[in-house]
Amino acid sequence: MPERHRRTVRDLRRGNRARLLRSLYFEGPLSRQELAAHTALSSASISNVTADLLADGLLEEAGSVGSDGGRPRTLLRVAPDAGSLIGVDVGETRIRVELFDVSMTELARCEHPLKDDGHNVAHVVRLIADGLRAVRSAGVPHGPLVGIGVGVPGIVEEDPARGGAVVHGQTVGWDAVPLESLLREAARLDERTTLFVSNGAKTLGQAEMWFGAGRGARDAVIALIGSGVGASVITDGSAYGGAAHGAGEWGHTTMQLRGRRCRCGAHGCLEAYVGAEAVLERWREAGGGAAPGADEETALAALLASGAPAAADVLAETAEYLGAGIADLVNLFNPERIVLAGWAGLLLGPRLLPAVREATAAYALRFPAARATIELGQLGADAVTVGAATLPLSRFLDTGGVTDRAGPTASPGATARRAGPVAVRTGERGPGRLAPKG
Repeated sequence: MPERHRRTVRDLRRGNRARLLRSLYFEGPLSRQELAAHTALSSASISNVTADLLADGLLEEAGSVGSDGGRPRTLLRVAPDAGSLIGVDVGETRIRVELFDVSMTELARCEHPLKDDGHNVAHVVRLIADGLRAVRSAGVPHGPLVGIGVGVPGIVEEDPARGGAVVHGQTVGWDAVPLESLLREAARLDERTTLFVSNGAKTLGQAEMWFGAGRGARDAVIALIGSGVGASVITDGSAYGGAAHGAGEWGHTTMQLRGRRCRCGAHGCLEAYVGAEAVLERWREAGGGAAPGADEETALAALLASGAPAAADVLAETAEYLGAGIADLVNLFNPERIVLAGWAGLLLGPRLLPAVREATAAYALRFPAARATIELGQLGADAVTVGAATLPLSRFLDTGGVTDRAGPTASPGATARRAGPVAVRTGERGPGRLAPKG
């Protein structure tokens, strides 16, 4: 007869710490009395757990509020200096690495453009390792490292025999790349350093669900429109397929039989019609185009600024294709919210959103379409990096500030006050302090 699983005192303690940390992170600051209502823990448990978390440096006092005729109630919040997080975006044109505190305030960043070597694996691994070293040695005071998250193009498979995460990135020429083991070796990360690798569209989706346009939704699709196209599907509050695997490969659903050739090698994919690379190619075929040598972002901005009839036709066609693709998502998943994000989505969105909504309504079933709203993402170009950093952050919260590899995460005494975000290399400022509500 199999032995029944029994929860130990340690399990209960960790579970209570996790419930309290999550409540304070997403709803705080809160008083101890409010925590009891949010967590359903007893007053004695709240008192014991908050004392432990305060002693570990994971919580701090955040002022007080008056009570009805009694003493003021002290408010608590998760201490920003309780730890630090690193998010990495293996993008289409650059590698971006950012260091955050646990409140998701950017402390330092490093960016490397992807030029002639493109997505050559050794080149990408070297740039990520350089970025990790740069932000960790930027001279900005920060708490102990909670972990590193990396957003990549393609499908991510866990393969312990090959050292962890293996990436299948067909559009960038990655065939079963053992990225986790390569990164650990190149950056000299020991086994105690928590490292997550996930699909970039999924990390973006988690960022928008936690901090951006997806907040409050239980069923949503976060669409990443860049040079290529991806999506993160959220059903009943959870990412479809699990956080460590590939997102729904929406960009490689077939839009037209024997249609345009996609970067993946197939024909007729949605990406071959609405990805920035494909949109610009159709504009060139129509007789337009940006100045020679312009990067994709500059070229797409030029298309939007053009008053030529050919440019207007390409944009109208793009809106219809995108609306038809979203209609497929509406019919399949019945989401309450669709969020258009990614650098190209945020460039195209303000111009195309009305036409995209109209096309979606025309191609989708009426009942689920009436339930869904289509909105623009709120986190800008940093969304993948922010989302990558939430991977170790989520584990930090779920374990009550304790990791299996590194034990309790605690601030090293009273960590020195930060002098403000530092740009290690060129790049715009990150999202700043985010308000993690809902």
